[in-house]
Amino acid sequence: MNPLLPHQSWLRAATSRLFRDPRRSGEQALLGLLNLAWFVEARDPYTGGHLWRVSRYAQALAEHAGLGASEVARIALGGFLHDVGKIGVTDSVLRKAGPLDDAEWEIMRTHPQVGVRLLSAHSLAHWVADAIGSHHERCDGRGYPSGLSGTAIPVAARIVGICDAFDAMTSARPYRAGMSIEVALDIIAAHSGSQFDAHLAAQFVALGRAGSWAHIAGHSDEGIPLLNCPHCGPTLVRTREAREGQPLYCRNCSSAFVLDGASGDLEALPTGAKGAASDLVADSDHALLHRLLDEFAALRLWASPATGSA
Repeated sequence: MNPLLPHQSWLRAATSRLFRDPRRSGEQALLGLLNLAWFVEARDPYTGGHLWRVSRYAQALAEHAGLGASEVARIALGGFLHDVGKIGVTDSVLRKAGPLDDAEWEIMRTHPQVGVRLLSAHSLAHWVADAIGSHHERCDGRGYPSGLSGTAIPVAARIVGICDAFDAMTSARPYRAGMSIEVALDIIAAHSGSQFDAHLAAQFVALGRAGSWAHIAGHSDEGIPLLNCPHCGPTLVRTREAREGQPLYCRNCSSAFVLDGASGDLEALPTGAKGAASDLVADSDHALLHRLLDEFAALRLWASPATGSA
């Protein structure tokens, strides 16, 4: 079955404004992409903050690798948009509470190509097509979708691939707790030169062992840690603008919480209630997306041609 079929009406509604008006400003077009990526991520309640974290890791690694400001921004943006193709992955696969079987992996492996095709008509696609389409390639040629190897994999994809894998390892899933930063760094190092670019992996590991990832791992925004659901783990995302007394809901098990600041930091206290369907509908974090927009807009990347870097 075509994995896009269950979501085609949602896909048309979510993307129509991205493509229908060629006169849209660069800022508007970029904000539309960020918003689309955010809602795609929100379909999986276990990946809250994943796009922000991958983007921040990728930005820091690209800077450390000595890339120019425009390239760093392009790679950071690619990190935020890399999973947009998961719009074509069915909920039964995306939200499965256990490891995927072979048939389900075949569906999951379509998301890089779906993402590239989804954005192919977009005026900004050339910024991020390499990160979206190639972030699951491996340096030993055993990745997907094209089996690229070594420097045939664009540098943006090599960077985002490391960051994506590290965040997957350090994040909670329905069937396992997240790994510690140290254990995940050891795994990155062990697969350097095979799964990951050896030079970039070494830099990523060095940054991590120097403490650079502690303020990103387990967070959904700068200084905003994920909060804990007793049933599902650290999966609760609150916005920077959230205040004490506001309700919060786990979109996996629907448990209701209230934000409490008695300890000095906002914590999620269970109320014993369950959220209604309307409470569990994801809402875009407009403030976060506009902060990201300001970062990328400062360089006016939409006025830049495709880099074609590798």
